[in-house]
Amino acid sequence: HWKQRLSLLCNTPVVTVFLSTLTPKFYVALTGTSSLISGLIFIFEWWYFQKYGTSFIEQVSVSHLRPLIGGVENSPSVPGFSANNGENETNRQSLSECKVWRNPLNLFRGAEYSRYTWVTGKEPLTYYDMNLSAQDHQTFFTCDTDFLRPSDTVMQKAWRERNPQARIKAAYQALELNNDCATAYVLLAEEEATTIIDAEKYFKQALKAGETVYRKSQHCHPQNSQHEAQLRRDTNVLVYVKRRLAMCARKLGRIKEAVKIMRDLMKEFPLLSMLNIHENLLEALLELQAYADVQAVLAKYDDISLPKSAAICYTAALLKARAVSDRFSPETASRRGLSTAEINAVEAIHRAVEFNPHVPKYLLEMKSLILPPEHILKRGDSEAVAYAFFHLQHWKRIEGALNLLHCTWEGTFRMIPYPLEKGHLFYPYPSCTETADRELLPTFHDVSVYPQKELPFFIHFTAGLCSFSAMLAVLTHQFPELMVIFAKAVSIGPVCADVLRWS
Repeated sequence: HWKQRLSLLCNTPVVTVFLSTLTPKFYVALTGTSSLISGLIFIFEWWYFQKYGTSFIEQVSVSHLRPLIGGVENSPSVPGFSANNGENETNRQSLSECKVWRNPLNLFRGAEYSRYTWVTGKEPLTYYDMNLSAQDHQTFFTCDTDFLRPSDTVMQKAWRERNPQARIKAAYQALELNNDCATAYVLLAEEEATTIIDAEKYFKQALKAGETVYRKSQHCHPQNSQHEAQLRRDTNVLVYVKRRLAMCARKLGRIKEAVKIMRDLMKEFPLLSMLNIHENLLEALLELQAYADVQAVLAKYDDISLPKSAAICYTAALLKARAVSDRFSPETASRRGLSTAEINAVEAIHRAVEFNPHVPKYLLEMKSLILPPEHILKRGDSEAVAYAFFHLQHWKRIEGALNLLHCTWEGTFRMIPYPLEKGHLFYPYPSCTETADRELLPTFHDVSVYPQKELPFFIHFTAGLCSFSAMLAVLTHQFPELMVIFAKAVSIGPVCADVLRWS
């Protein structure tokens, strides 16, 4: 390497002369520009992390730069085959846990969601959420025999329309063809009615038409697949209408009437438990303060073999808390210890928080509420919003319940070593909830994330680089001569040392 060292020795005076010609203003501009650029990168990284939950630089380096520098890319898996059975099992579990469910207490489009839009100018529903509702309506209210009745054919197209006005127009066209078209009245009740009273009038007309069609379907003799599909569709329409009528009665203050409709519905159609009508019943009974009846419903549905929900778990916790909350004091409990009833209440709260850790912040009003979406993800932020929206008043009504929740809910996280690896009473908390909740909840809502993600390395790195560059810029501006000498020493020092070592 003697030629390289000789060339370095010859170029040393050139480097020295070049650095000596640089003024302090150059160093101020250099450090200031680097501080500005690193600051902009830091701001972009922070925004990207808050919006998508990952680092932009890290994502680009993993997906684009790694293959270029010879990194190993994951080979695409063959559909239906997994090299690791455990991984396949985890994927199946993740898919089942991240299933989106229809919100049992979803609001009315015209009478509630649209009114919110008129007042605030904000859209409370996302396109993804409304698209899921359109798919639900097509599943519930259409069947293969729709071509036999012209009004049903029109409604089949109406449920596929994206424009609300086009759907309403199609509903009126269906009523012109058949004045007893129940699904047309359903659509008008959901989307055209601007008050709950108007929606109830439409649903009563839908109930009258739906019961007539349902009785005809029951008494039809041919037992073929088309008849079964038509009977299933007519059953869905009838159940949907009765449930919405119960919800109208609940919103209009006729709570006992709403409870009776729900009980009759659950008794008449026991096989439709997947519609979660019991959650509507629980909320109405809590409004009546019929806590013994609430406990009876929980005894039936809070079973280990049945799927759980925030409504089930937190209502069970509320009933346990009700027994001790009015006289609970953290100071007294720390001195004498917890009684058996208090231990049961705390354990019920821990169980509820483990199932859905997002709910307490809404109940304790640490986060602002929004209108609940039409679909929810169990154990996710969307379910927490929907539960707290309807049940916060019930927690406030019981003296000391929110105080007990405030004092004990964070203790849940000490029992769970790491929520994504090991659960306590339930399966480990799924990692897919954040992505699904961002699709279901509007953009103006700050989605709650659990567990809290650590800031990526590149955010720390760009923040440090920005701070260091800014500090150098300030020092260069305040002490220009000293910083120029320091810069020259740092730049020329290694070169001179190498030259002396060679000579």
